[in-house]
Amino acid sequence: MDWVPIVFVIFKLGVLCTGMFYAIKWHYDQGKKEKEKGKERRAVLRGAATVIVIFLILLVGLGVVTYDVAKMLGLELTFP
Repeated sequence: MDWVPIVFVIFKLGVLCTGMFYAIKWHYDQGKKEKEKGKERRAVLRGAATVIVIFLILLVGLGVVTYDVAKMLGLELTFP
């Protein structure tokens, strides 16, 4: 039983070192891609803004439709 902690520590160190190596490599490779990301980032921001605007328009439309249906059904809509 004396060898179990030694094996587990060696295994843990091996896994952590491998993970750190690939994490550093991935970040290094992402730094190289940063030049190409400028155009891609603008396209993503434009798409996100479009989705937000469409969501807000649909939200306001849903509010208006809900208000109209509530009025049509004769529900009390005044605040106290």
